[in-house]
Parts: sequence; C-alpha cells; structure tokens
Amino acid sequence: MRKTFSILFVVGTLLVIGCKENEARRPVSRSGGTFIKESVQRNKKLVGNEEKIIDSIIKSTPEIKYYSSTKGFWYFYETRNEKDTLTPKKGDVAYFDYEINDLYNNVIYTELELRPQTYFVDEQDIMMGLRYGIKLMRKNEKVTFLFPSHIAYGYLGDKNRIGPNVPLRCTVLLKDFKKNE
Repeated sequence: MRKTFSILFVVGTLLVIGCKENEARRPVSRSGGTFIKESVQRNKKLVGNEEKIIDSIIKSTPEIKYYSSTKGFWYFYETRNEKDTLTPKKGDVAYFDYEINDLYNNVIYTELELRPQTYFVDEQDIMMGLRYGIKLMRKNEKVTFLFPSHIAYGYLGDKNRIGPNVPLRCTVLLKDFKKNE
C-alpha cells in the first residue's frame, strides 16, 4: 500500500510539474544596444579619419580648386565644359570611361580595364559615389572624385582588388549621355 501511495505521489507530482505553465526563456545575453552604439562610434571614427586624409590631400594641392558635394565627397575638374548646361538625369544613358585609384594615386583599376561604360542613370547598380558624381557632369568633362569609403565600396569592398573601407580617387570622363529610348 505504501509502495502504491509513493508511486501515485510521484506520478501526481510529475503531472503537476509537467502541466504547469512554463515561463518564457530569457536570452542568455542582453546587449542593451551596446553593439549598435559601438558600431556607430567606429563608423564615425572611420569617416572622420578618411575625411582628415582627404582634407590633407586638398591642402597639399592648393593649385587645384576642389568642390565639396552635398553627398559627402570632393571633386575637381581636369577638363571643364562651360558651353553645355545639361547634366545626366534619371532615365538617361551615360557613356563614360573611368579609372580607380586609392587616395595616394596608386592605380587599382586602369581605364583600359574598365572601359567602355554604359550606365542607365539611377536605374542601374553602380558605386554610390559614381551614381552621384556622374549627375554633376556635363558632356566631355573629365572630373576627379575623392570618395570616402562609405560612398565607394563600403565595408565589403569590391571582393576583388578593393578591400573593405577603402576611400577612392576616381577619374571620370563623361563622353556623352542621351535620353533612353
């Protein structure tokens, strides 16, 4: 009898425990947003360092007139077209050649490797800096852009010759652009 009572007690206890509503499991670690805050700080520092390098390049060449874009990059004209007023806009097809260098003018991709380029303005995926820069240009202008890494190839690089977080110097010759038919 005592044995039966013990077995019933154990089975009853297991049923009560098994049927008890379980509390939701808590995560093992709670970051409290520190990862995001640290990431923001790292990115601010990275951008600040790249802008210091670009600023020193600009200051070291006072004979060149640099322009600052509203999109966060700098540029200067090697060849300027004062006659035309039109610039490429969304839906146009732009024909251009360009070369990619690091900020110290070491060639990464030559113009010969990259040419010719046909770009459907704002409808095709290209480097963000070029997307903005080409829309500033007129036909037959040659412009050199200094792009911080976040508007170049960013934290991934191009997965070939351009590493992560590499600011770039791109020289672009906009040969022509036309309305896309």
